[in-house]
Amino acid sequence: MEGLVPPGGAPGEPDSIGVLALQGDFEMHLRALDRAGARGRKVRLPEDLQGLRGLVIPGGESTTMVKLARDYGLLQHLRRLGQEGLPMFGTCAGAILLGQGDSFPERLGLVPVTVRRNAYGRQRESFEKPIRLGIGGEEFTCIFIRAPKIDPPVPPEVQVLGTDGGDPILLRFRNFLLATFHPELTRDLRIHRLFLDLCR
Repeated sequence: MEGLVPPGGAPGEPDSIGVLALQGDFEMHLRALDRAGARGRKVRLPEDLQGLRGLVIPGGESTTMVKLARDYGLLQHLRRLGQEGLPMFGTCAGAILLGQGDSFPERLGLVPVTVRRNAYGRQRESFEKPIRLGIGGEEFTCIFIRAPKIDPPVPPEVQVLGTDGGDPILLRFRNFLLATFHPELTRDLRIHRLFLDLCR
Protein backbone atom coordinates (compact mmCIF):
# COMPACT_ATOMS: atom_id res chain seq x y z
CA MET A 1 0.00 0.00 0.00
CA GLU A 2 1.46 3.34 -1.06
CA GLY A 3 1.82 6.11 1.46
CA LEU A 4 2.53 4.07 4.57
CA VAL A 5 4.07 6.24 7.25
CA PRO A 6 7.77 5.38 7.67
CA PRO A 7 9.33 4.42 11.02
CA GLY A 8 8.95 7.23 13.52
CA GLY A 9 5.18 7.24 13.50
CA ALA A 10 2.57 9.89 13.07
CA PRO A 11 2.45 13.01 15.26
CA GLY A 12 0.46 12.55 18.46
CA GLU A 13 1.07 8.79 18.69
CA PRO A 14 4.36 8.57 20.61
CA ASP A 15 3.80 5.04 21.92
CA SER A 16 1.64 3.34 19.31
CA ILE A 17 2.93 -0.23 19.08
CA GLY A 18 1.34 -2.64 16.63
CA VAL A 19 0.69 -6.29 17.37
CA LEU A 20 0.11 -8.58 14.39
CA ALA A 21 -3.37 -9.89 15.16
CA LEU A 22 -3.98 -12.52 12.51
CA GLN A 23 -3.62 -15.59 14.72
CA GLY A 24 -1.92 -16.60 17.96
CA ASP A 25 -1.59 -14.96 21.36
CA PHE A 26 -1.71 -11.32 20.26
CA GLU A 27 -4.14 -10.36 23.06
CA MET A 28 -1.55 -11.28 25.71
CA HIS A 29 1.00 -9.00 24.05
CA LEU A 30 -1.52 -6.16 23.94
CA ARG A 31 -2.12 -6.60 27.68
CA ALA A 32 1.62 -6.68 28.39
CA LEU A 33 2.16 -3.51 26.39
CA ASP A 34 -0.69 -1.84 28.26
CA ARG A 35 0.84 -2.81 31.61
CA ALA A 36 4.17 -1.42 30.39
CA GLY A 37 2.52 1.92 29.65
CA ALA A 38 2.42 1.68 25.84
CA ARG A 39 -0.51 2.08 23.48
CA GLY A 40 -1.08 -1.13 21.54
CA ARG A 41 -2.90 -1.49 18.25
CA LYS A 42 -4.05 -4.60 16.42
CA VAL A 43 -2.58 -4.99 12.93
CA ARG A 44 -4.58 -7.00 10.40
CA LEU A 45 -4.38 -4.97 7.20
CA PRO A 46 -1.66 -2.86 5.54
CA GLU A 47 -3.36 0.39 6.58
CA ASP A 48 -3.04 -0.67 10.24
CA LEU A 49 0.75 -0.25 9.90
CA GLN A 50 0.51 3.51 9.51
CA GLY A 51 2.10 5.59 12.25
CA LEU A 52 3.54 2.69 14.28
CA ARG A 53 6.60 3.05 16.51
CA GLY A 54 7.16 -0.70 16.55
CA LEU A 55 5.54 -4.04 15.78
CA VAL A 56 5.19 -7.27 17.77
CA ILE A 57 4.83 -10.53 15.84
CA PRO A 58 3.41 -12.98 18.41
CA GLY A 59 3.56 -16.70 18.89
CA GLY A 60 1.03 -18.95 17.21
CA GLU A 61 1.03 -21.27 14.21
CA SER A 62 3.63 -19.92 11.83
CA THR A 63 2.22 -21.50 8.64
CA THR A 64 -1.28 -20.12 9.32
CA MET A 65 0.13 -16.72 10.24
CA VAL A 66 2.13 -16.49 7.00
CA LYS A 67 -0.83 -17.61 4.88
CA LEU A 68 -3.10 -14.96 6.41
CA ALA A 69 -0.41 -12.27 6.15
CA ARG A 70 0.00 -13.10 2.48
CA ASP A 71 -3.77 -13.18 1.87
CA TYR A 72 -4.17 -9.76 3.52
CA GLY A 73 -1.26 -8.25 1.59
CA LEU A 74 0.90 -7.68 4.66
CA LEU A 75 4.09 -9.66 4.02
CA GLN A 76 5.78 -7.29 1.59
CA HIS A 77 4.97 -4.29 3.79
CA LEU A 78 6.34 -6.00 6.90
CA ARG A 79 9.56 -6.85 5.09
CA ARG A 80 9.97 -3.33 3.73
CA LEU A 81 9.24 -1.60 7.05
CA GLY A 82 11.69 -3.89 8.86
CA GLN A 83 14.37 -3.10 6.29
CA GLU A 84 13.65 0.61 6.73
CA GLY A 85 14.22 0.40 10.48
CA LEU A 86 10.85 -0.19 12.13
CA PRO A 87 11.56 -2.01 15.42
CA MET A 88 10.07 -5.51 15.45
CA PHE A 89 9.77 -8.05 18.25
CA GLY A 90 9.12 -11.68 17.33
CA THR A 91 8.22 -14.31 19.93
CA CYS A 92 8.15 -18.03 19.08
CA ALA A 93 6.37 -18.09 15.68
CA GLY A 94 7.26 -14.41 15.32
CA ALA A 95 10.93 -15.31 15.68
CA ILE A 96 10.50 -17.92 12.95
CA LEU A 97 9.06 -15.31 10.59
CA LEU A 98 11.77 -12.74 11.30
CA GLY A 99 14.61 -15.24 10.94
CA GLN A 100 15.78 -17.51 8.15
CA GLY A 101 15.42 -21.22 7.49
CA ASP A 102 13.40 -23.64 5.38
CA SER A 103 11.43 -22.14 2.53
CA PHE A 104 8.18 -23.28 4.19
CA PRO A 105 6.71 -21.27 5.69
CA GLU A 106 7.86 -18.15 3.86
CA ARG A 107 10.10 -16.01 6.07
CA LEU A 108 10.66 -12.29 6.27
CA GLY A 109 14.38 -13.12 6.55
CA LEU A 110 15.23 -9.87 8.34
CA VAL A 111 17.54 -11.38 10.98
CA PRO A 112 20.59 -13.42 9.85
CA VAL A 113 19.97 -16.47 12.03
CA THR A 114 18.47 -19.89 11.27
CA VAL A 115 15.31 -20.56 13.27
CA ARG A 116 13.99 -24.13 13.26
CA ARG A 117 10.26 -24.72 13.82
CA ASN A 118 9.04 -26.98 16.68
CA ALA A 119 12.63 -27.95 17.45
CA TYR A 120 11.88 -28.82 21.08
CA GLY A 121 9.11 -31.22 20.05
CA ARG A 122 5.33 -31.21 20.13
CA GLN A 123 2.90 -29.64 22.61
CA ARG A 124 3.61 -32.22 25.32
CA GLU A 125 7.29 -31.24 25.29
CA SER A 126 6.41 -27.66 26.27
CA PHE A 127 8.05 -26.48 29.49
CA GLU A 128 8.97 -23.47 31.57
CA LYS A 129 12.32 -22.73 33.13
CA PRO A 130 13.89 -19.86 35.10
CA ILE A 131 16.85 -18.52 33.11
CA ARG A 132 19.18 -15.63 33.83
CA LEU A 133 19.12 -13.34 30.81
CA GLY A 134 21.41 -10.48 29.89
CA ILE A 135 18.75 -7.87 30.62
CA GLY A 136 19.45 -7.30 34.30
CA GLY A 137 17.58 -8.43 37.38
CA GLU A 138 16.66 -11.89 38.58
CA GLU A 139 16.01 -15.00 36.51
CA PHE A 140 13.23 -14.76 33.94
CA THR A 141 10.57 -17.49 33.78
CA CYS A 142 10.87 -18.61 30.16
CA ILE A 143 7.84 -20.49 28.83
CA PHE A 144 8.55 -22.66 25.77
CA ILE A 145 5.49 -23.93 23.82
CA ARG A 146 6.27 -25.99 20.71
CA ALA A 147 9.25 -23.71 20.66
CA PRO A 148 11.67 -23.10 17.81
CA LYS A 149 15.45 -23.19 18.19
CA ILE A 150 17.98 -20.72 16.87
CA ASP A 151 20.99 -22.57 15.50
CA PRO A 152 24.35 -21.50 16.95
CA PRO A 153 26.74 -19.98 16.29
CA VAL A 154 25.10 -16.68 15.48
CA PRO A 155 26.90 -13.99 13.46
CA PRO A 156 29.02 -11.58 15.54
CA GLU A 157 26.74 -8.67 14.71
CA VAL A 158 23.84 -10.41 16.52
CA GLN A 159 23.74 -9.81 20.28
CA VAL A 160 22.83 -12.90 22.31
CA LEU A 161 20.90 -11.86 25.43
CA GLY A 162 20.08 -15.34 26.71
CA THR A 163 20.83 -19.01 26.15
CA ASP A 164 19.49 -22.36 27.32
CA GLY A 165 22.00 -25.18 27.20
CA GLY A 166 24.00 -23.36 24.54
CA ASP A 167 20.97 -22.56 22.40
CA PRO A 168 20.31 -18.83 21.90
CA ILE A 169 16.80 -17.97 23.14
CA LEU A 170 16.84 -14.15 23.17
CA LEU A 171 18.59 -12.08 20.49
CA ARG A 172 18.90 -8.49 19.42
CA PHE A 173 19.94 -7.50 15.91
CA ARG A 174 19.73 -3.85 14.89
CA ASN A 175 16.03 -2.94 15.23
CA PHE A 176 14.91 -6.52 15.89
CA LEU A 177 14.34 -8.52 19.07
CA LEU A 178 13.74 -12.29 18.91
CA ALA A 179 12.62 -14.64 21.68
CA THR A 180 11.98 -18.36 21.22
CA PHE A 181 9.80 -18.34 24.36
CA HIS A 182 6.67 -16.44 25.46
CA PRO A 183 7.44 -13.47 27.75
CA GLU A 184 3.86 -12.22 27.35
CA LEU A 185 2.61 -15.19 29.42
CA THR A 186 4.36 -13.91 32.55
CA ARG A 187 3.85 -10.79 34.67
CA ASP A 188 7.50 -9.86 34.09
CA LEU A 189 7.65 -6.87 31.74
CA ARG A 190 11.43 -6.54 31.36
CA ILE A 191 11.56 -7.89 27.80
CA HIS A 192 8.60 -5.82 26.62
CA ARG A 193 10.22 -2.76 28.18
CA LEU A 194 13.47 -3.61 26.41
CA PHE A 195 11.53 -3.63 23.15
CA LEU A 196 9.86 -0.33 23.98
CA ASP A 197 13.34 1.14 24.49
CA LEU A 198 14.13 0.10 20.89
CA CYS A 199 10.98 1.87 19.74
CA ARG A 200 11.85 5.25 21.26
